[in-house]
Amino acid sequence: MKKASTHILAVAIAAIASSNMAHASVDSITQALTGGKAYGDVRLRYEGVDQDNSLKDASALTVRTRLGYNTASFEGFSATVEFEDSRKAGISDYNSTQNGKTQYSVIADPETTELDQAYVQFRNDMLTAKLGSQVITYDNHRFVGHVGWRQDRQTFDALTLSLSPMENLTLNYGYIGERNRILAEAADQESKDHLFNIGFVTGLGKLSAYAYLLEREDLTVDNALDTYGIRFSGAQAVEEMKILYTAEFATQTSENGNTENDADYLFVEAGLSVGGMTGKLGYESLGSDDATYGFATPLATLHKFNGWADQFLGTPASGLNDLMASLSGKLAGGKWALAYHDFSADDDGGSGIDDLGSEIDLLYAKTFSENYSAGIKYAAYSAGDSGSGKVDTDKLWFWLGAKF
Repeated sequence: MKKASTHILAVAIAAIASSNMAHASVDSITQALTGGKAYGDVRLRYEGVDQDNSLKDASALTVRTRLGYNTASFEGFSATVEFEDSRKAGISDYNSTQNGKTQYSVIADPETTELDQAYVQFRNDMLTAKLGSQVITYDNHRFVGHVGWRQDRQTFDALTLSLSPMENLTLNYGYIGERNRILAEAADQESKDHLFNIGFVTGLGKLSAYAYLLEREDLTVDNALDTYGIRFSGAQAVEEMKILYTAEFATQTSENGNTENDADYLFVEAGLSVGGMTGKLGYESLGSDDATYGFATPLATLHKFNGWADQFLGTPASGLNDLMASLSGKLAGGKWALAYHDFSADDDGGSGIDDLGSEIDLLYAKTFSENYSAGIKYAAYSAGDSGSGKVDTDKLWFWLGAKF
């Protein structure tokens, strides 16, 4: 942890721990340290990328190994340490963004070995506090997530607090001193991020309100990205059916040097689940400020949104509107999904570039004996108006996983 305020908080937690452990026997502490649980998971994955441009088609076979240990709890305290390693496994014709193979399309899985998580936790009936490198997720990962789809998962060097002062109410706070990104340590970012998220569960669904105040400390100009929003999501059973609904709105201000921009976010979705199948229709708008700035979500699990072909990991300056429909269900003991996206600009700024393309996504995944999994996934993106900077892109994945 590189931030002074985080060091102060670490000292405070250590003082609490010391007072709790002052009367503890060496044997009881040793038992907590040695009586924990080791865990791990391995994922072998093939990814292929075919783009309609001058780049060579990319192919990668990579294996990600994650090994960790959770201690037992002592006086509410416990600790976790976890290592993550990502390696190529025979096929490496791809640009990982770190290997210099820029003649190929990008597959964002560089080789790396790193300390993925290492934190101390305190938990009682009302409070959970974590200090150290950790996974942080809120709501549906749209603003803060772990990007678990990539082989190098996103974590944060942070202090997080989760307080439940009454039933159905949760108050969350996080301070992030470093963002451990998905492209190995070379892409990590020092920050001073403050995350506030309040969740209240009602009989109709969960209401969330949030403020995410982000600041990069490793940039040479003053910067801030402040987002305030509210979200409601729930489901209701009606005879043999389940009705699904979600609505979310957020507003954002971005400051970068002497430049300030404002943009809004809107998401609405309705769905119906019946007979083992679920259909959804949704609309997401990442707004634009006069075609000069697009609403940004830099800490999100971005692969989960706006199509699996990852064409909009960064919102265009013209913003992005995504009209989507999906259908999912179960087949042969596994899960399948089909999704369609129609993309357009929120504000083309008079350029005439409004159609940003469309995409079809397919998935089938299955778990075997709880500890083993396999899947296949395909994304086909078709570019829209010429001048949008996009090209037709196909991506294909196969994977095998095991956990213990």
